Amino acid sequence: MTERIVLAYSGGLDTSVAIGWIAEATGAEVIAVAVDVGQGGESLETIRQRALGCGAVEAYVADASDEFANDYCMPTLKANGLYMGHYPLVSAISRPVIVKHLVKAAREFGATTVAHGCTGKGNDQVRFEVGIQTLGPDLKCIAPVRDLALTRDKAIAYAEEKGLPIETTKKNPYSIDQNVWGRAVETGYLEDIWNGPTKDIYDYTATPEFPPAPDEVIISFEAGIPVALDGVKVTPLQAIQELNRRAGAQGVGRIDVVEDRLVGIKSREIYEAPGAMALITAHKHLEDITVEREQARFKATVGQRWSELVYDGQWFSPLKRSLDAFIDETQKYVTGDIRMTLHGGQAVVSGRRSGTSLYDFDLATYDTGDTFDQSMAKGFIELWGMSAKVASGRDIRVAGQ
Repeated sequence: MTERIVLAYSGGLDTSVAIGWIAEATGAEVIAVAVDVGQGGESLETIRQRALGCGAVEAYVADASDEFANDYCMPTLKANGLYMGHYPLVSAISRPVIVKHLVKAAREFGATTVAHGCTGKGNDQVRFEVGIQTLGPDLKCIAPVRDLALTRDKAIAYAEEKGLPIETTKKNPYSIDQNVWGRAVETGYLEDIWNGPTKDIYDYTATPEFPPAPDEVIISFEAGIPVALDGVKVTPLQAIQELNRRAGAQGVGRIDVVEDRLVGIKSREIYEAPGAMALITAHKHLEDITVEREQARFKATVGQRWSELVYDGQWFSPLKRSLDAFIDETQKYVTGDIRMTLHGGQAVVSGRRSGTSLYDFDLATYDTGDTFDQSMAKGFIELWGMSAKVASGRDIRVAGQ
């Protein structure tokens, strides 16, 4: 029986060329796997037909947009997942769901190997291969760009020589990855980190310098999950899509960062994540009134570690599962409404309300009716500063000897 290889297929130049390239290099049959994670653009059927036209013996396509929003974006939101405090894990959280469908397709079609289009310099090779090792430990992995010397110029030449049904161009210098949670742009002109991003690289966001009138939105959450916008019930996918539209129109969610890649190099990235950043901002503000102080402080540490694990391709790791359990526990009372104004590149919270709030007006007010007993403060301060006071006395005593 001829060996079969499953290829993570995007429909673009590199993975289209990789179908024939892999077949010629290995003698195996190639099955193309395309996964919709809300990236927009061409239909799955169009992508499927292109894969078959490029030589795939089978083409497996999966609409995973709701699955991605529910099972990958929502855990990221509950964790307030931002790598290095900036990056909302746009690509990092899409890789595990793609891996899940790659392994499923490998089982269905009897493949022994999974292929992906990553280079040897990036994070995605790790995310794909660690995920595949975890979900399909018997499967082998290959990367045509990394392992079979498939460079971009070779890909263009190969596509033209074979007459493949794919557009070939040397004009677009950028590498772009996108899904419903956001859009990532790198390489080309951006590799000089002194160069400012040009307007042509943006797609999810409008220029914030000339915004339309301010847009006020009320986001309703239940246990950390958005369930309504302005009183209209939404699914997680609908919430992200609608806020991509509304926050994107105001230029919200543009991020320009030099980040630390897992492979040890620094990389300049431009991100657009209007819906994700608006939701994370709203979620953080709701947590401020519903999560107890010490729990919130520790959760910030957990969220940072969670983001590092996910960025580093450890979505399926035992530690990630354990941190998920802690984060889910913290979300029990994160229910309520956040009023937010979207305008000029900013998402600014102006109101919050919750039936599970820890904010006590009578304790917080400085007006008549204050229930806070100020006489307790003096003794509290004495005890709170006792340790530092004793240590300071020791310092003075030792210095005087």
